[in-house]
Order: sequence, then C-alpha cells, then structure tokens
Amino acid sequence: MTETISTDRAISTNLSQDWDLSDLYAGLDDPKIDADLAELQARSSEFRLTYRGNVAMLGAGEIAEALQQLEAIGQKTDYIVAYPMLTFSANTRNEQAKQVQDRLLEAATDLENLLLFFELELKNISVERLTKLQANPALADYHHYLHRIAIDRPHKLSEDVEQTRNKDSLTGRQAFVQLRSVHLGEQEYSPVTRADGSSATTDAELSALLYDADPDRRLAAYTSVRDVLQEHNSLYSYILNSVLQDHRLESQMRSHNSTLHKQLVADEVTESVFRAIMDGTHQRFDLFQRYYRIKSNALSQPIRICDLYAPWSTEPTPAIAYDTGVATLLDALTQFDVNYARRAEEFFLNNWVDAKVRPGKRGGAFCAYYHGKHSYLLMSYTEDYNSLFTLAHEMGHGLHFAWIDDRQTFFNSNPPLVSAEVASTFNELLLLDYLLDRAGDDPALRRALLTQHIEDLLNLIFRQSTISRLELALNERAASGTITRDFVNTTWRDLYAELCGDSVELLDAHQYDWARIGHIYFKPFYCYQYTASSLVSLACYQQYQKQGKNFIPGYFDLLASGGSANQFELLRQHVGVDLEDTATIVNALKYIEQRLDELEATL
Repeated sequence: MTETISTDRAISTNLSQDWDLSDLYAGLDDPKIDADLAELQARSSEFRLTYRGNVAMLGAGEIAEALQQLEAIGQKTDYIVAYPMLTFSANTRNEQAKQVQDRLLEAATDLENLLLFFELELKNISVERLTKLQANPALADYHHYLHRIAIDRPHKLSEDVEQTRNKDSLTGRQAFVQLRSVHLGEQEYSPVTRADGSSATTDAELSALLYDADPDRRLAAYTSVRDVLQEHNSLYSYILNSVLQDHRLESQMRSHNSTLHKQLVADEVTESVFRAIMDGTHQRFDLFQRYYRIKSNALSQPIRICDLYAPWSTEPTPAIAYDTGVATLLDALTQFDVNYARRAEEFFLNNWVDAKVRPGKRGGAFCAYYHGKHSYLLMSYTEDYNSLFTLAHEMGHGLHFAWIDDRQTFFNSNPPLVSAEVASTFNELLLLDYLLDRAGDDPALRRALLTQHIEDLLNLIFRQSTISRLELALNERAASGTITRDFVNTTWRDLYAELCGDSVELLDAHQYDWARIGHIYFKPFYCYQYTASSLVSLACYQQYQKQGKNFIPGYFDLLASGGSANQFELLRQHVGVDLEDTATIVNALKYIEQRLDELEATL
C-alpha cells in the first residue's frame, strides 16, 4: 500500500481531538450538578408519595402521565452521572472524576430505589389488564415497554430485595468491575520502539503496533501487554469469578434457568436464535482458517497470533491523519445520503468526539448516548486505517441514536443490542466500498483495504462468538464451583486453538488474553450480539446493494424505531431481514466467502 486515499471534502484542519462536555456541565465542581441532584431527589420523593401503593388503581392516561414523569427523571439522572463517567473514561487517573462518579452513582442508585416501586407494581397487575393497557391509545408510546413488563413479571423480586440488590451492586459486582478498569488504567507497559524511534507505552499505542510491518516489533508489542495480564492473572481471574458468581446468584433469585437465560430475556433474543448463531459460526471456522492460510502463503511465513493484523506489504502503511480520516468518512457517508453525512459532521463541529491518545485513557472505544441531547464518542485515534474504521463504527452508533432521538421517548430510546450494533457495522461497509472505489486498479491498495475489512469481520463474527463460547464454559463451571485462573486460561487457549486450527500459531501468552475483554466483566454474553448484529448488518448491506437508494427510507425507519417494538419484527418490516431464519446467517457468511474470493483475485 503506497498511497493514501484522497478526499474531496475540506471540513477544516486541526480538528480538536478532545471532546467538549459543556453540553452537560461546566466541570466536576459545577454547582449545577448538585442543584440538579437536589431537584431530582425532590421530584422522586414527590413521585413516590403520589403513586406508591396506587399504581393498580390508575387509568391508562394516569399511567402515561406517570411514565412521562419517570422518563424526565431518568433523562436528567443520566446527565449528572454522564459528566464524571465520561471524564473518568478519558483519563482513568483522574482521582477527582472517580470520586465524583462514585458519589453520583450512589445518588443515582438511591433515586432508582425510590422509584422502582412503580415498575414492580406494574408487574403485579394481571396479564389480562396489562394486555388491555397495551392496547389503550393513551399508552401507544409505551406498548413495547408494557410488553417488557409482562415478560419480566416472573423474574421480579420484592421492593426491599430489589433495593438491596441495587445498593449491593455499588460495593459488590460493580465495584469489582470498576476495580479491574482502575487497575488496568494504572499499569505501565514495557515500551516498544517504533520504526521512527519513538516509544509506544500505552495499551492503544502497543495495540496499534500489531499492524506494524516488523514481526519482531509486533511480537514485542503483543508480549508487552500480555506480560502485564500474566503478572495480574490471579487478580483478574478472582475479579471475574466474583462477577460470575454474583450473576449466578442473581439468576437463581430471579428464577432464571441460567445467566444466559437472564441475559437473553434482557436482550429480547430467543435461545434458539442464540444457538443458531453459535452453531452457524462454528460450522464456518473454515472461513477464518482459509483467510489466514491465504495470508501465510502471501507473506511466505507462518502466522502467529500476534501477526493476525500484520500488513500484507513490506512497505510501511501510510498514516492517515485525523483530519483526513474525518473528511474521508464524511465523504463516504455523503455518497450514501447527504443528510446522514451532515448529522455525522455535527459530531466534529461540536467536539463530541474524544480521539486523543493519552496515558490512562480507557481502552477500546464507545458511544455514550444521552436522550434529549446527543451522543459522545470515545476512541484512541492512532492515525491508521484501523482507527478510521473504528471511528466509522462508533459514528454508526451516534447516528443511530440521532435518529432515535428524533422519534422516541426515553423508555424507547435504547434498542436491544443486536439492533444497536447494526448501524455501526453498516457504516464500516459504506466506508470500505467508498475506499475501494477510490483505490481504482491499484491491487496493493485494494488488498490492504480488503484485508482490513475481512480481518474486522473475522474478529466480529468469529472472535466475538468464541468469547461467548468462553462465557458458556465459565458460567457452566460457576454453577458448580469456583472459577480458577487455570480453568479460564486453559479454556480460552483451547477454544482459540479450535478456531485457528493449523492456520495460526498460538503463543503461550495468549492464554492470558481473555483479561483484556472488558465485556465479560461489564455484561455477560454481550459479545455474541456483535456477531449477531454483524450478520444482520451484512444482510442489510446485501439488501442495499440490491435495492440501491430505495433501501434508505426503510433503513432510517429501522434506526428511528429504537426499542419501540420487537427487534426481529422491525428488521423484517423495514429492511426485509429475518434473523430467525437460519438462511440469513448462511447467506451473510457467504459475503465473507465472496470477499475472500475477491482478495485471492488480487494476488
């Protein structure tokens, strides 16, 4: 790859890579935070005094009015917690941000405990009456919310137990999750010298070196991070065991069959769909292995686990500066729809993106959405195409929520996570085809773009489903005893060995790699949803390729639907994609096969 992609857009130069959180508050010591908190406490207490013990006697219009009050309280509660959380994510070494976040999370939990009676009393209403309420026009905006109430009825606890669970989480499960984040943020990594002589010392910088042309440098960067994970293997496995056991106990308390069942109910996904995704991806491990055999043959060298993202060319991959990357992404989105691109441009014009690489910054990337305002995006932009695709991914989330904010109430603003990941992967597909079009007949450039894309898909579809297989094994073991570090290490190594076959050489250090996977701590069985949504996104993109611009109105309707209805029905209705049909999974995986054929044609 010997040239960068040119862009037609001149948005600006020297874009800020620090986000501006002033839409929320002026600072951690802004007196408005405590003023808003006092107002929320007063409103919540008044709400409790008005409605507690009376919910069963309310008419449909009165329930709608009460739900609107709850939405307003929930929206503002999110704002006060957001500011320190975002500040802390940008710099986990900021002690003041951590202290303010801890204080406000406790205050938010107190508010939640004051108000949770309302939902519990709704769950005590008979199924027959709930069904009638769902059909009442006064509650049209809350049809799916009430549907969820009915589904959750068998799993509710008493108010005092629910309150205790919420309180305990702050010093229990959530505290362990936070401990891992804080501990990782404090770690110092052995520096690795880049080709230009500078040192990579942060997780983000070392991870970027996995794309470096020098195999020794890739190994050193890979080892630097895993050495830290090995050093603290006992701590991270202890934290993981504590989190798993807490989920197991909660599942039992709520009469769920398992932690998997508890999470699938929350995700609005049937176990049959989950198993179809696990089985469908397991049957196509050959795609993962085929790609890395192609890569090994092309590079005339074995592929080690630290070489998964090695460049195909011995020439250094050119950097893509942040300003250029932003302009390129906006051009790609403009080709899809100009209004879509303009809404993306707002994120940069208003400084809603934190892309700067800095010590102590939380690893990975995320989009944090606040109903009634907008989203904030966090990532560490390391001036490469991988970072550009990460930016496209998180921007997909931001645009999804922008469409939701236009149409949905607070309770309908968070789609189930299978749907929530669709726009992010779709954005990456738009970017890829734009870049391929601009690459022309340059085989090296086309190959670099295709390999970037294929490797991302292999990660989302096969690595993420492998993480869910790890969780299945861990939760099965947790049901009968303690999770030891040896069990986690061995299970992770064996699962990855099955995925890789003889196409990738595992290193001993890979057995500790699981500790980097934040989602197995933050939320159980999150990762299969990346796989599911990637398959859905590929299916959507296949529809877009067939229908052209006629696809866009239905796609925007899908985005705007948020969590207002069953996600599988919305997919069928708006874009003609049926994830409950196993043929959708089969056909989506054929997309990867076609890309592999296209890649081989460049060799």
